[in-house]
Amino acid sequence: MHPEILRDAAGDCPLCGMALVPVAGTGSADTDDNELRDLTLRLWIGIALSIPLVILAMSPMVGIQEPFGLLPRSRGWVEFVLGTPVVWWVGWSILRKFWLSLAHRALNMYSLIGLGVGLAYLFSLAAVLLPDLFPPEFREHDGAVGTYFEAAAVIVTLVILGDVLQARAMGQTSQAISELLQLAPNLAWRLREDGTEEQVALDSVMVGDRLRVKPGDKVPVDGSVIDGASRVDESMITGEPVPVAKTAGDRVTGATINGSGSLVMRAERVGSDTLLAKIVKMVGEAQRTRAPIQRLADIIAAYFVQVVVGIAVLTALVWWVAGPEPRLAYALLNAIAVLIIACPCAVGLATPISMTVAMGEGARSGILFRNAEAIERMRDIDTLVVDKTGTLTLGKPALTDFASTGMPEDVALALMAAVEQLSEHPIAHAVVEGAKARNLVLQTATEFEAVNGLGVLAKIASHKILVGSGDFLKKNGVDTQQWETQAEALRIQAKTVVFLGVDGTATAIAAVADPIKDSTPEAIAELKQSGLRIVMLTGDSRSTAAAVANQLGIDEALAEVLPEDKAGLVKRLQSEGRKVAMAGDGINDAPALAQADVGIAMGTGTDVAMESAGVTLIKGDLRGIARAAKLSRATMRNIRQNLVFAFGYNALGIPIAAGALYPALGILLSPIFAGAAMALSSVSVVTNALRLRRWSAT
Repeated sequence: MHPEILRDAAGDCPLCGMALVPVAGTGSADTDDNELRDLTLRLWIGIALSIPLVILAMSPMVGIQEPFGLLPRSRGWVEFVLGTPVVWWVGWSILRKFWLSLAHRALNMYSLIGLGVGLAYLFSLAAVLLPDLFPPEFREHDGAVGTYFEAAAVIVTLVILGDVLQARAMGQTSQAISELLQLAPNLAWRLREDGTEEQVALDSVMVGDRLRVKPGDKVPVDGSVIDGASRVDESMITGEPVPVAKTAGDRVTGATINGSGSLVMRAERVGSDTLLAKIVKMVGEAQRTRAPIQRLADIIAAYFVQVVVGIAVLTALVWWVAGPEPRLAYALLNAIAVLIIACPCAVGLATPISMTVAMGEGARSGILFRNAEAIERMRDIDTLVVDKTGTLTLGKPALTDFASTGMPEDVALALMAAVEQLSEHPIAHAVVEGAKARNLVLQTATEFEAVNGLGVLAKIASHKILVGSGDFLKKNGVDTQQWETQAEALRIQAKTVVFLGVDGTATAIAAVADPIKDSTPEAIAELKQSGLRIVMLTGDSRSTAAAVANQLGIDEALAEVLPEDKAGLVKRLQSEGRKVAMAGDGINDAPALAQADVGIAMGTGTDVAMESAGVTLIKGDLRGIARAAKLSRATMRNIRQNLVFAFGYNALGIPIAAGALYPALGILLSPIFAGAAMALSSVSVVTNALRLRRWSAT
């Protein structure tokens, strides 16, 4: 299936013949079930008609010359009646794909199947309708011309069997995502202005609505808690079985299950903007993508088809010139056997089924791959670059220390917070919250200006206020030397230091600490154990960065990095020959995520970061990176096994089908057995790919 092929209805890809995958979860379970039911019906009818066909064809070989009392010529007509529905109705999709491969000049597995089935059927049809046109060497001992309806019918039935197995595999893989989509509740309890409640359809919930989540109910949409306390089961999103405590200010995700407490929440993301909807969209789009190894397999298969057609023609010529009588019959049968056994059905299935299964299993474990290429690239990563704030830490910094000189602490803190309340930086938010905790009244700041990654400046009344790093104040003519000893002591404690300058004087110093996530130490240890080199990027000072790196055992810490420099640092590592993954969660991480070989976004971060990344960790837990790498390696190993199965069958089967064993052992491969071998290769590939469903994220 080629991702550039877009249609407004279900169907087959005109280039490769594979079923088109619905975009972004738009396909319904009913559509999938209908397709599978139709294929299954065709399969059973094919089996029902093929069995008597095989009996009729094989009876003379075991000494039964008139099976069911049928004379040879009558037997041909009965085989025609049984075989025609199988070829034209059961195998209609195969013939259609064969025609499309010729019309689009894109030879594929259906080209070989169509040639083989078509030759067998048309030869047999001519033998029944116009037997007198055939020379004596085509006739059997009783004078009848041999027919091969059973070969055409059995081949069609076996191909349909492969399609049924593929449809079942795809259905099982998408089942988890479909189940997630169905988990969203249909109704929500909305609070009116007067405090009363009304039950409304989920579609009518708007951003900003206040919603009550009752004990045991599902959270209707994404938002934040504004009142109440409870524990919420988020296992359907994160895979973690332990419910998470939620109080005012905490975020909640739609379709998660509330515990025994009652919550009032504010709706922030509704409809297609919810995390659940984005998961379904990302997985649906990812299933349409193609990994580099798949494109390579497609190129090989395209040339392979042409080579096989040449081998089939050569086989027919050799048997016609040098084979035993009836030469033309042997030439036709062996050429058909070559076409059928060499059909690269298994090659076509080898990569997409494994990739689809891997994406489904990743989603179950809280790992979303944006495309198949991200799965393949993840295997080769040897360096992981991580942003500190929000990735290694909770991203919720808090004010821990404050000191001033020349004015009371509360006055200095109020001035700092008055300016910082105009900034969106997490450190600014921590300062403002610290001031609010002291019940300080904040004045109005004017002429506000933010210098990205360094600090902010503004005016309050007639005072010029600067808030930021020591370098920022120094560049603006403010000397911070008197605070450096205290600042360094705070940095060694892994705290971020912010200075306050008032009218050219360094008046105060604040320290903000962002707690490290509980899962981070274990995640770093696990990543290092897997052989990854860990590099931390941060805008903090060298002392603060070194303290965090030493605490976590990080290999390298790059400090005082401006947001616009992150992508350049990733590029520098790549120029050294490293395969780099970048993990971040903010808007300023997006360029670096896009530059990296694999960008990894925290699901707890911004939408921009998620859109720029190849992998999203829904829970925002770095341990997911190690799991993603393990899944990538397992998937690529599975694909290589599939390709060995696929090409191995072809490499062994083509010489046998061409008659290589006949001179020494007198063994020829019937087209029926060639079809069985082809089907067996597809079954092997599908079965092996489905083993990924037993992959463990731990």
